[in-house]
Amino acid sequence: MIAFVEGEVAYVESDHVVLDVNSVGYQVFVTGTTAFSLREGERVRLFTQHHVREDAQLLFGFKTREERELFARLNNVSGIGPKVALAILGAGTPDQVVFAIRMEDLNFLVKLPGVGKKTAQRLVLDLKDKLDDLAMTMPAAPYSQVVKPASKPSGVGTELFEALVALGYNEKEAQGAVRSLVDEIGQGTALESLIKLALKQLLRQ
Repeated sequence: MIAFVEGEVAYVESDHVVLDVNSVGYQVFVTGTTAFSLREGERVRLFTQHHVREDAQLLFGFKTREERELFARLNNVSGIGPKVALAILGAGTPDQVVFAIRMEDLNFLVKLPGVGKKTAQRLVLDLKDKLDDLAMTMPAAPYSQVVKPASKPSGVGTELFEALVALGYNEKEAQGAVRSLVDEIGQGTALESLIKLALKQLLRQ
């Protein structure tokens, strides 16, 4: 197994990058987001999944080991091949995908490329209880650097805001979602249920 490839970016296409590793060019398939972030001449390490089939050997690359692990688990679900798994990761952040599966948010999942209703249900059935080690990571910056103190929500509202920001939503979107759920927050609704409600609202926008 090739665990990672490190080298200089020779050139970048929309769906792959070629890395020059000691004068050998490795073609590594990546998400559009990763491809957009890479520049020719820079040195980069991509954690890789080696996929072998009868007519080809393919490398799929990721910036983090967690993203690679999520790709591998998606790829193991019946009906989802490596290209669809890569497209899923390119359409939503890993944290968004993990949360949607864990919370059985089919409305979010069916919007991902290559995922219909039956495939979304299969994702939930196969992976819902197998993603605990890939749970959402909170922003690296302190909360005070993410939102101005004057607009900082309190209690569960704070946790909801931080969760939405970590999922890739901007400050304005997260604050709007928190404000729209003030009644549910006041009623003591559990954080996971609040996140599920917020994601549904944000996906309708």
